[in-house]
Amino acid sequence: MTPTPAVGKDTMHQNPQPLTTTTVTVSYAGGGERRGPVTMGQANMIRCILRDDPTHINIHDVWPVPEGTTSAAVTDALRALAVRHEGLRTTFPHPPGAAPVDQVVAAEGTFTVTVLDHAGLPGDPAGYAESVARAARSGRFALEREFPVRITLLTVAGQPAYVAMAFSHAVADGSAMAILREEFAELLAGKELPGLTSLPPVDLADVEASPAGLRKSEASLRYWERILRTGPQEMFAEPRGRRPGTDEEARQLTLRSRRGGRALAGAARRTGHPEATVLMAAWCALVAHRAGQDSCVTAVPSANRFHARVARSVTTTSQDALLHLDVRVETFDALVARTWGAVLNAYRHSQFDSVRLWEMIDRVTAERGSHFGRDVVFNDVSALPAPLLGTDAEDRDDAEQELTWGPPQALPTRLLAFTYRTAPQLHISVWAAPSVFAPEEAEGFLSGLVLLLEAAAAGDVPMEALAEVTGVRPAERGSDWLRVDGCWVSPDAVRETLGRAVGGLPVRVQVTEASGAEPYLTAYIARGETPLTPTEAHRALTALIPAAGSGVLAPHRYVLVENPPTEPDRSDAWRRLEIIEEGTGRSRQV
Repeated sequence: MTPTPAVGKDTMHQNPQPLTTTTVTVSYAGGGERRGPVTMGQANMIRCILRDDPTHINIHDVWPVPEGTTSAAVTDALRALAVRHEGLRTTFPHPPGAAPVDQVVAAEGTFTVTVLDHAGLPGDPAGYAESVARAARSGRFALEREFPVRITLLTVAGQPAYVAMAFSHAVADGSAMAILREEFAELLAGKELPGLTSLPPVDLADVEASPAGLRKSEASLRYWERILRTGPQEMFAEPRGRRPGTDEEARQLTLRSRRGGRALAGAARRTGHPEATVLMAAWCALVAHRAGQDSCVTAVPSANRFHARVARSVTTTSQDALLHLDVRVETFDALVARTWGAVLNAYRHSQFDSVRLWEMIDRVTAERGSHFGRDVVFNDVSALPAPLLGTDAEDRDDAEQELTWGPPQALPTRLLAFTYRTAPQLHISVWAAPSVFAPEEAEGFLSGLVLLLEAAAAGDVPMEALAEVTGVRPAERGSDWLRVDGCWVSPDAVRETLGRAVGGLPVRVQVTEASGAEPYLTAYIARGETPLTPTEAHRALTALIPAAGSGVLAPHRYVLVENPPTEPDRSDAWRRLEIIEEGTGRSRQV
């Protein structure tokens, strides 16, 4: 008999108080001292570390400790990892107010381990360890001097149970934490670690600065710019949505599904494509369907470890691969075939100078009069040697289908997903912005993903049947919403935002729909005695767009008149007025 899905089950818990708290200082020595420029991934993360809330950018993991292990064995294993991996011995000296450009690897040093001893752990001990690790994320790492890992050892009557870790994202990402977790377990088991096969950060920076590395970076910037100039600026552009520039708090929703694991394997066999490709196609198909978009733009952060020289590097390679997948095909099989090439193209263009990337993003979005939103993030870590499973016990694979709610966290995206396992069950966690996904909609989205995979395992699925197959409904927009320049736009929202941008001057936004072409927007502004110019109006509008409501994109033309017509709600009345000045909006000429 099939178990009843535990839909909506809550996994929150109470934390115990430790009996004692002690701090152990651990010395390490034996590595080499080195110095060199930062890598592109480090520069990208350092930019975020200096700018963002530490709880958003720092990362964490929990490592279980086998029964019978001594505290001395734990600290010895941690010391061995610090000596083995240069990234853990790295700091980033820089003057106040400036971003680091160099990294320094220490030959020796110390780190501390905070030991929390308990009489007993709660019924969900891994969840408690997770909460300890998550709490350690608060507080910005001092890049120039602090050991980049905050370590807490949880013990019961002196017996180690878990190591709760918070990492600086400048030295580690999810893949690096998984590698360290695997090596930690092997050290505790008395195994000898193999020689390092991937480059340490200083050497990786040299490769990136080579002529071939610089050409690769330039190609990546051109690839990104094409998407930024032509793709949708928001995946979830709808009346209830909030702009990507505003964070929301979202709770973790986790799917464990043997049904999903069987369906994914079956769909991969039937289509002849790898499971990862089929899952990506299903994800993009459902996201684009739910968003009512012709394409899916999703960031794929784990994509840039596909090369052997970085596959097992303990560093941060956190640079997005940006997948832009056109879903305008007749069937799911056709989409899977298209996904393979699109993913490879995205992976090839995931190494870039992050400072130049953000300069380009700022320039392009100002010219286009938009705000590119990292709305959707899909992180498939299922292929890592030791999957990063967070608080969830790795042996909980007996669920035919289970959905559980976990703790909340601030979300700078609209939809974030981690795929931890694909066999024997599909194990995915998502964080969905409440402004776009009500709780039942988030649950329905993950359940719909399994339904799509089951249908794809049985046969080819018409793309027009996604709502019927999955139960997921597209976004609802009013009749005034329309596609402009590949984006969903609300002319009313454009008019309201532009009015605020120009200090409350009368504004009229006219939609012109030419035969066989996309509509374009013309904004009329009655400037009165103000010295406003089209360029100034465009600049003022683009400054407001990141915090404005959803569906705001700059007009193609700004037309300045002296006074509004007597019938300001009639576009033809505005068109009859004498033009003082006019200029382009979303254009390179602005």
